[in-house]
Formats: sequence, structure tokens, C-alpha cells
Amino acid sequence: MRHVDSAAVKLRLPGRRADAGTTTDPATDLSDQLVKTGSKGRPTPKRNEAQGRRTGPPPPPPTTRKEAYRRMRETQAANRGTNRAAAARGDESALPARDRGPVRKLVRDTVDSRRNVGSLLLVVAVLLVVAEFTPSLLVKSYVFAAFTGLFLLFVIDSFVLNRKIRRAVAERFPDTNERIGKLVWYGVSRSTMIRRWRFPKADPAVTGRGRETAA
Repeated sequence: MRHVDSAAVKLRLPGRRADAGTTTDPATDLSDQLVKTGSKGRPTPKRNEAQGRRTGPPPPPPTTRKEAYRRMRETQAANRGTNRAAAARGDESALPARDRGPVRKLVRDTVDSRRNVGSLLLVVAVLLVVAEFTPSLLVKSYVFAAFTGLFLLFVIDSFVLNRKIRRAVAERFPDTNERIGKLVWYGVSRSTMIRRWRFPKADPAVTGRGRETAA
């Protein structure tokens, strides 16, 4: 802070004349020096106050309870959309508790970096339900046989994924406090979803170019 010359600042008492040889210089006046010391001459507004300022007039307050509820629902809907978009991108602050942490991120990357048989299981399961409404026993037999064979492949693929998740967690996070069984179940559950439907979304850096929309 700039030093204010004490000689230029004198206390004047009522009824006492100023010294004959003393004149007040505006350049050395106390108020001028304080203004010159600061860069703007006014207090800097806080960040939250500056962000909270509106460019236009504030909206009028709601006149009825129904209008107040409508505004509250609109605000909540806008916040939900913003939070969901951030969570889909993998923003840690917006993710649910079950998806947070670098260990869970590693499990998701491990699942998304490979093709999983479980992502086809849902499609065949839908075909199995549709086949139940067809009168042809041959169609039902084929669909049921396809579902059974795919389910056996899913069991084998889940066993391979289980070992891959355990090895990745042991190498990257050997001192983690999370139970490995829960991490494996978390990864296997994610592998049963079609990749474009997974939440949080698969990281393009892990899936590779051209594999983002693959099943």
C-alpha cells in the first residue's frame, strides 16, 4: 500500500486558523492519495455477487401458488438435465455414488475396451419374448436354442471379464478398500448393456475410433 505523507495531513481544530505558510495542495490531499492508491477507487465486488447480476430486469414474482410450483418444476427440470449431461460425460461431481472413484472408472474402461457377449443377450431375450406370441413351434425352438447358447457364451465371457477386472485392479490399485466382488459385479452388469446405452458413456479414448457405437 502506498505511503501517505503525514506532513500533508494535519488535523484542523475548530476555531484555529491554519498556518500562514501552509497551503493545501490538491495533489497531496488525503482523499486524492487514497483514490490514487486504489486501482479503481471502489471496492471490488465478490465473485458470487458479480455472477448473480442479471443483464435485464428480474422476473416478476409469482402471483399464484400454481405459478410458483410451475416455476419450481421448470428450474428442477433444467437442473436435472444439466446434471445428467455432466454425469453422462463422466463428471465425478455429478455421478451417482456407485459410479464415483478412479477404481470404478478403471472397471468401466476395462469393460468398454472389449466386445462383450452380454451386450447381445438383451437383444436375444427380446426375440425370445416375441417368439412366445408366434404359433410356430419351430421358431420358438430356434430362438430358445439361440438364447441358451448365447447364455452359455455369456457365462464364459463373464469369467474371462472377471479375471481381467481383477488383474487390472490389482495392478493399478493394489491398496483399494473396495471389495473386488462388487467391482466384478459392477463390470459384468455394465457388459450386459448395449454400449450406446451405457451410463456413464464409454470413453472414446478407451473404445477407439469407430467402436463407439458398436454393441
